[in-house]
Amino acid sequence: MTVPRRILLVNGPNLNLLGTREPGIYGSATLADVERITSDAAAAHGLEVRAVQSNHEGVLIDAIHAAREDCAGIVINPGGLTHTSVVLRDALSGVSLPVAEVHISNVYEREEFRHHSYVHDVAVVHVIGEGVDGYAKAVRLLIPVITGAADG
Repeated sequence: MTVPRRILLVNGPNLNLLGTREPGIYGSATLADVERITSDAAAAHGLEVRAVQSNHEGVLIDAIHAAREDCAGIVINPGGLTHTSVVLRDALSGVSLPVAEVHISNVYEREEFRHHSYVHDVAVVHVIGEGVDGYAKAVRLLIPVITGAADG
């Protein structure tokens, strides 16, 4: 069986506001910049990226479910759903794809409610507080996991 050569990039609620939303926390890069950074990192390893961003939980879950058909892994920044969504966690767990969790800011240095992640235990890669460059790092760290699954 051939491993798909695609990664699903998922960005949750409010990440469409990158570049204008709280630049002191999230920086000036836009969602388009994030998608380009992620695509460039994946392309360096012969992978393409399908990107989805939504402020609606069900749209994200549908995209995650669809990834079973043609993706080798998932890079996700769930935004605020990180701290609230059991169903998003269950969707990630249910598709049995390797997951990289990304957060632009260091959530552990912010409000207490941001310290818990429902995604943490289903993700095999965690990149926290490295800005938008963390997306490229997440891809690089996910590659060996994807490759290892292909070899096993």
